[in-house]
Amino acid sequence: MTLSTEEVKTVTLQQQQRRIFIKGTLAGGAVLAAAGLGLPRLAMAAWPADAFHAATLDDALTKVFGSSALEASDKVVLKAPGIAENGAVVPISINAEQLENVESISIFSEKNPTPFVARFNLKPGCVPDISTRVKMGESGDVIAVVQAGGKLYSARTNVKVTVGGCGG
Repeated sequence: MTLSTEEVKTVTLQQQQRRIFIKGTLAGGAVLAAAGLGLPRLAMAAWPADAFHAATLDDALTKVFGSSALEASDKVVLKAPGIAENGAVVPISINAEQLENVESISIFSEKNPTPFVARFNLKPGCVPDISTRVKMGESGDVIAVVQAGGKLYSARTNVKVTVGGCGG
C-alpha cells in the first residue's frame, strides 16, 4: 500500500499534533505534581514541631507562644471528665465564645511525656468552640489556652485517669 503525498502530510501532521498533546499533558502533569507536593510543606510551615517534643509544660508553652505566662479566665470554659476510665480517649471541650478575637485554642496535658497535645488555629468569624478527644498518660491537669487579642487566657481541670493512654 502506497500513500499519496497528501496522505503522508496528513499522517505526519497528526503525529506532530499527538506529540505536542502528549508533551503538553506531561508538562502540565509535572507542574501540578510539583505544586501538589509543595502544599503539605506550606501547610506544615507553621507546625510547632519543637513544642511537641518539649518535656515540661513551661517549655511547651514557651515554644508555642513565646511565653509561659497565662491568665486564668472564667471566660474559657473547659469541660473534661473528672475520672477517665480510658486515658487513650479523654473527651475534652473548650468554649471561648465570651472572648473576642480568638486566634487559637491549645490543649496541654501537664503529666504527659510531651505536654503539648493540640492547637486549633481559628479564622476570624469562627465560633471558638471545639470538642475533641485527647490521650493522657496519667492523672493530671488538662490546660486549655486561648489566644485572643494578643493575650493568653487559660482554664485548667484535673482528670483522674484509671488506665493510662500512653501505655501505662
